[in-house]
Amino acid sequence: MANTYSQLYFQFVFAVKGRQALIPRKYKEELHRYITGLVQNRKAKMLAVHCMPDHVHIFVGFNPTILISGFVREIKVESNEFINNKNWVRGKFAWQEGYGVFSYSHSQIGSVINYILNQESHHQKRTFENEYRQLLEKFEVTFDEQFLFDFFE
Repeated sequence: MANTYSQLYFQFVFAVKGRQALIPRKYKEELHRYITGLVQNRKAKMLAVHCMPDHVHIFVGFNPTILISGFVREIKVESNEFINNKNWVRGKFAWQEGYGVFSYSHSQIGSVINYILNQESHHQKRTFENEYRQLLEKFEVTFDEQFLFDFFE
């Protein structure tokens, strides 16, 4: 074939270090715009983003020439720096190590976007920990409970 064609849709989920609720609600839209720019600068298409106080969901149309781990690392590092430079939190903001990434088909785009954009109502019914475990179980991802979350003590 002369060209490369792809259809890749990924949802990325990662948490604030120590699972602290550090993302201020009043800055959420500004952070959404910043993360959208980071995604677009990496030649991916932002489909949905939603930051909760303690975690974020990002749903993108993905470019197959990009390494997933590098993409997430760069998004986390640059959004970290952005939040710290804005002085939105006391002390130093950081994302927890690790992330979840889940793939979807084209027919699921609408439901995934709806799910991500309605995070506020989802979390009135269940915690992020339960939501994340359900995603891992739904996608049959094997995990070790002791390494799932990094809580502050």
